[in-house]
Amino acid sequence: MLKQSGRLVVLSSPSGGGKTTIIQSILKRFPDFKYSVSATTRPPRTDEVNGRDYYFLSRKNFLQKCKQNEFLEWARVHDHFYGTPKQPILSFLQNGLTVLLDIDVQGGIQIKRSHPGALLIFLVPPGLDVLRERLKNRGTENQESLKTRLRNARHEIDLAVDYDKKIINDDLDRTIQEVIETIVSNP
Repeated sequence: MLKQSGRLVVLSSPSGGGKTTIIQSILKRFPDFKYSVSATTRPPRTDEVNGRDYYFLSRKNFLQKCKQNEFLEWARVHDHFYGTPKQPILSFLQNGLTVLLDIDVQGGIQIKRSHPGALLIFLVPPGLDVLRERLKNRGTENQESLKTRLRNARHEIDLAVDYDKKIINDDLDRTIQEVIETIVSNP
């Protein structure tokens, strides 16, 4: 008997929208789900570890991997490149596993084009003022990057029209439960 192919679940939101927190909670409840570690050209934050949070690459190395078709999707976001390494994802899918991707809207739309069965969930902030506070509170943004991320948030929210499900992240526990219900009810 052949193993059933796995599936891709994309979670997107503007920066500070709660993707990472929600994915970490889901992985604790569903240890058989796999997390896709993205590659990026942005510098690591103080608490980030190469290979756990991201694969931190030079711009030259990233663009070389693009030319060699090593990414499932990639995009330029906030003046840096981000991409999903293809090989681990394909291996997870061949083994029938559910893979959670924490990627931006551009990447999510690329995934849907190449994998029409992927489930795309967009986490909507309750408002830009709340998003601004979340970004300020995490302490990783300077004034310029804060402006850029908020400007891009408006655009990302507009692009989310192509997503299968939009969930307002105004209560973390309720949002986590709604994301889980969406994943479970959409095999």
